[in-house]
Amino acid sequence: MSSQQLQHGLTVLRRPQVQRRTGLARSSMYALIASGQFPSPINLTAHTVGWLEHEIESWITQRTQESRASK
Repeated sequence: MSSQQLQHGLTVLRRPQVQRRTGLARSSMYALIASGQFPSPINLTAHTVGWLEHEIESWITQRTQESRASK
């Protein structure tokens, strides 16, 4: 399934898309979510979740800045 457009131009990404963008394995994503270090998914249906694209992009930007600041 491709990205879905919500009201106000928000884009919802499904797990495979998030994994491709972040390079994280599924287990790593959920471990980071559990520890509060990664954006939580939103419920789309009773059995379907997605992540808001802008939250994933912000997480990537933050990780990039933290990584470069520590060098």
